Amino acid sequence: MLKNYSSAIEFYLLGFRGSKELHNILFATFFLLYSVTVMGNILIIVIVCVDKRLQSPMYFFLGHLSVLEILITSVAVPLMLWGLLLPGMQAISLTACSAQLYLYLSLGTSELVLMGAMAVDRYVAICNPLRYNIIMNSHTCIWVVIVSWVFGFLFQIWPVYATFQLTFCKSNVVDHFLCDRGQLLKLSCDDSLFTEFILFLMAVFIIVGSLIPTIISYTYIVSTILKIPSASGQRKAFSTCASHFTFVVIGYGTCLFLYVKPKQTQAAEYNRVASLMVLVVTPFLNPFIFTLRNDKFIEAFRDFMKRCYQLLKD
Repeated sequence: MLKNYSSAIEFYLLGFRGSKELHNILFATFFLLYSVTVMGNILIIVIVCVDKRLQSPMYFFLGHLSVLEILITSVAVPLMLWGLLLPGMQAISLTACSAQLYLYLSLGTSELVLMGAMAVDRYVAICNPLRYNIIMNSHTCIWVVIVSWVFGFLFQIWPVYATFQLTFCKSNVVDHFLCDRGQLLKLSCDDSLFTEFILFLMAVFIIVGSLIPTIISYTYIVSTILKIPSASGQRKAFSTCASHFTFVVIGYGTCLFLYVKPKQTQAAEYNRVASLMVLVVTPFLNPFIFTLRNDKFIEAFRDFMKRCYQLLKD
C-alpha cells in the first residue's frame, strides 16, 4: 500500500480476521466486558468517595487504580469495537496512532507504579500496624498518586517519540486492533535493533523495578502472617492483601509476557492475545477481585444501593 511513499501518514488497522458472524460475536463479547468494566470501576470510585468507612489509604489507591483501568481500556476498546462493526480495515492517522500508543503505555506505567505502592501499603498495614496511620497519612498517599501519574506520562515520552521517528515504508497496514509498537516496528525500513534493545531495557526497568518492592513487601507480609499464632488471625491478615496479590499476579504476568522480551516484533497473534488481556480481561476482573471478598466494601455497597433505592422511591 506504500509503494510510492517514503513514510506512512496514516495506518490501517487490520483488526481481527474472520467472518462477519465471528466479528459480531466478538463485538457482543467485548462490548459486554467493556460495559461491565466501566460500570464496575465507576461504582468502586463512587463508593470509595462517598462512604466514610472506606476513607483509608488502601481504598484511596483502589479508587485511583479504577480510574486508570477505565482510561486504559477506553484508549483502545471503543476503537476496536467500532472496527468490528465496519467492513475491511480501519484507518487511523499518524497523530492518532502516536497518541493512542502514548496514552496506552503511559497509563500502564502509572498503574504499575501504583501497584508497587499498594504492595508497600499492605506491608506497612500488616508488618507495622501501630505506625500505619503515621506513615501512610493523607499527604503521603496524595504524593504517591501524583508521582505515579507524572512518572508514567514522562517516562513514555522518549519511547513513543523514538518509535515514530522511524520510517514506515514497508506497508501502512498494522496487523493489530490498535497501534501496537511491535507491529509498527515491523513496518519500519530502518535498522530498529538498537531502538528495540533500549525499549526492552526501559520495559525491564519499569516492570521489574515496580515488581521488586512488591516481592520484598509480600515476602515480609507472608513471614509476618506465618508468625501469627491463630489460624483465624492468619486468615484475617491474609484477606487484607489477597485481592491486591491476585491482581499483581495477573497484571505483572501479562506485562512480562507482552513487553519484557528483547525482540519487540513478535507474531501478531501473540501481541493480540496479550493486548486483550491487558485492555479487556484485567480491567474487567478488577472490580470483582477487589470487592467480592472484601466484607467492608460489600457492606458499603449494600448501604449505597439502599440509599439509591430510597432516593428513587422518594
